[in-house]
Amino acid sequence: MVHLRWLWLAGAALATQGGGVLAYATTPAAEMRSPAPTHYTDWPAIKSELPADDAIAAHARRIVAGMTLAQKIGQMTQAEIKTATPEDVKKYYLGSVLNGGGSWPGGNKHASIRDWLNLADAYYAASMATGMATPVPVIWGTDAVHGNSNVFGATLFPHNIGLGAAHDPALVKAIGAATAKAVRATGVQWAFAPTLAVAQDARWGRTYESFSSYGPLVGEYAQAYVAGLQGKFGDHDVIATAKHFIGDGATWQGKDQGQARVNREAMINVHGAGYYGALRAGVQSVMVSYNSWDDLAQHIDYGKISGARALVTGVLKDKLGFGGLVVSDWNAIGQLPGCTNADCALAVNAGIDLFMVPDDWKAFIANTTREVQAGKIPLARIDDAATRIIEVKLRMGLFDGKRPSQRAGAGDAALLEDRDLARRAVRESLVLLKNNHEVLPLKTGAKILVVGKGADTIADQTGGWSLTWQGTGNTDTDFPHATSILAGLRDADGAANVTYSKDAHGVDFARFDAIVAVLGEQPYAEMMGDIPASATLRHTDRYPQDLAVLEAVAKAHKPVVTVFLSGRPLFVNDLLNRSDAFVAAWLPGSEGAGVADVLFARKLGATRTNFRGTLSMPWPAVPCPDAPNAGAQAWLFPLGYGLRYGQARELAQLPTEASVTSCGAVATVGVFHTLAVPPFSLYLAAAGQAPYELGPDLNHVLDWPESRPALRVATVQVNTQQDAKQVSWLAPASLVARSTTPRDFVAAAKAGAALQFDTVVTKAPQGAATLFVGCGARCRGGVDLARLVAGFAPGSRHVVSVPLACFARAGADLSKVDVPFGVAASAPFSAAFADIKIVMASTAPMPTCPSVVAR
Repeated sequence: MVHLRWLWLAGAALATQGGGVLAYATTPAAEMRSPAPTHYTDWPAIKSELPADDAIAAHARRIVAGMTLAQKIGQMTQAEIKTATPEDVKKYYLGSVLNGGGSWPGGNKHASIRDWLNLADAYYAASMATGMATPVPVIWGTDAVHGNSNVFGATLFPHNIGLGAAHDPALVKAIGAATAKAVRATGVQWAFAPTLAVAQDARWGRTYESFSSYGPLVGEYAQAYVAGLQGKFGDHDVIATAKHFIGDGATWQGKDQGQARVNREAMINVHGAGYYGALRAGVQSVMVSYNSWDDLAQHIDYGKISGARALVTGVLKDKLGFGGLVVSDWNAIGQLPGCTNADCALAVNAGIDLFMVPDDWKAFIANTTREVQAGKIPLARIDDAATRIIEVKLRMGLFDGKRPSQRAGAGDAALLEDRDLARRAVRESLVLLKNNHEVLPLKTGAKILVVGKGADTIADQTGGWSLTWQGTGNTDTDFPHATSILAGLRDADGAANVTYSKDAHGVDFARFDAIVAVLGEQPYAEMMGDIPASATLRHTDRYPQDLAVLEAVAKAHKPVVTVFLSGRPLFVNDLLNRSDAFVAAWLPGSEGAGVADVLFARKLGATRTNFRGTLSMPWPAVPCPDAPNAGAQAWLFPLGYGLRYGQARELAQLPTEASVTSCGAVATVGVFHTLAVPPFSLYLAAAGQAPYELGPDLNHVLDWPESRPALRVATVQVNTQQDAKQVSWLAPASLVARSTTPRDFVAAAKAGAALQFDTVVTKAPQGAATLFVGCGARCRGGVDLARLVAGFAPGSRHVVSVPLACFARAGADLSKVDVPFGVAASAPFSAAFADIKIVMASTAPMPTCPSVVAR
């Protein structure tokens, strides 16, 4: 893995000298201002700007001294609003609730600000009616990661990667303050932000949540963002969360929730940098990461951070001096050895104070109580956790007897928006990578053809964590106060001068002076956004339609300006070659008009808008920049690179590396992982019914078909958050993963490839149940699934692996597989299916095929 801390220093110097892979200099160093790296040899003690308050600490201890064990453990429990009612808060003394990404009051995506506030009031009232000697107010947490991003009508700011490119801590502080106002207006008091990952591998699907690959810049931003969010703990401020402690941006090959393989020096000086800034600003909560850390240099494997007392208590609380509350991530404790989502003494003893157990919170309370009584968890650890939680609530001023709706700004819909600030952030975040022949800025009054899928799709601008968890399943009507990039261009140039064609088919190019192509990635979030280690970083490998659009407009022989929407730097040499100008726009959020402001150099005040963004992560020059032989030639543009208007720099044609089609052997072919993995889609099928495609909705239980249901489908967890489909057969029907493009698995089958998936069977099949692979109309081969799962204990997780050769033996033509996974069954049968894939070289023991069933 390339350590980008050193790359920044070397890359900037290389560019200034005009050598290496660049033919021209970067932005002047004065404009690139970044803080200096640190050289700590041990974890530093951080002095907080927020002074200790002995009176608050003593008050918290007095409250805890008067609490029962049930009340203390209730304070340590955080439940999801979909599974915990206000009555539950009262009965179980719950200290916190949360709404996960894509969770809203009443399950209504368009819930009004009053809906949010009413529910917040109901939870608060319940927490005040518990009968405790001193009632403790409940706190509500939410993933407000780029604005109040779960709430209909709220302004969405650029994601962190774009803000990092702005190199403007004051802007980030202002965004933090605006976000806090928007969150408190709904009655919510706690934001799970900012993310302080120092992303080192663009394969990671959360790269866009990282400000930079340069740790000290992340630290500077952390301090500003936390200060903006928390303010002075008034009615317009929220509890901030530094997340995810620690090393989430360092995982091997960018695998989400994977293993960080870095030495202690890098963990302290690179990945710790954000926490030093956050703690200086007095951050009140820290969320522990899913990842593990293996310090290969010192031969210390800490395992998953959530269970590592040496890190959570030893480093964060003791050495760094953090005095706030430590919260776990969504069901993260279930990944620890010997633990489940509802039972984990290891994590309690490691030092986690508040447990995000969205669904299994009742069992968590019961199990934790039993473990304290059995002596597995010291009562002193429970007292410490409850005290920390209550101290934070006291510091926030939540014990003043006011309902959420009685606070200043509560219910004010105007506070959900700060469009001017968001538009400014978009302008500052844009990075000009190429401007041959100085085709930019565009001239007002020019006839402009706009092409590309991203121009008129606001969801592509906003990305993940936007109304829904993955940012999928949204339409423009879900963003009533947003402006698309196309709308911004029309406003800047006059609607009559701008024409839009998504694919440029059938367009008379002669009518236009210039072409603007808005291309890029489509929404994703954690897990779903990962790029496999075997795949290249070539954008065209995943979105060939973008290259096709540029090839189509190349026939016009007109200037082409590409606006590239992405959550990470990608290999785009083929797109750069077909563009006269190329702008990295990242994920700009809801104010697409900010893009047009800069493309047209609009006059704002006394000056015209210019590009000011510079890269906060290096841009790859090759499809596999992490290959062992890539070296310095891996990077086309280093950190700090970004052109301005007036800089006459020409970028020559670049190698497209067309012969590089992978970055290693393909280990798996993903079929379903939280959502269907393209090109596959998940369908429900039953006799006499047209197949029904399961969309990205993760919130609702589906009975299908509606008139006389044969299947009931719900989203559940088998391994990680919302990663599985629970399918219950009510009548004969099928669950099928299908692609319109058949794939040849003959060679793979000979090498031992297998169909593999994780499952939890809740009700074993009583009748026929077949696991099959399909190969076109009336072509399939299956095995007896009922026999495969016959010995599975109800509710237990199992990995099922069936060699592809078994399906061939049953009649499947593996040269044209269009259905790599299918289950046909009759009632009753109920099971959850997760992580469905073809493992290209299976090591799972399967000496013989399970019983073959008829074709």
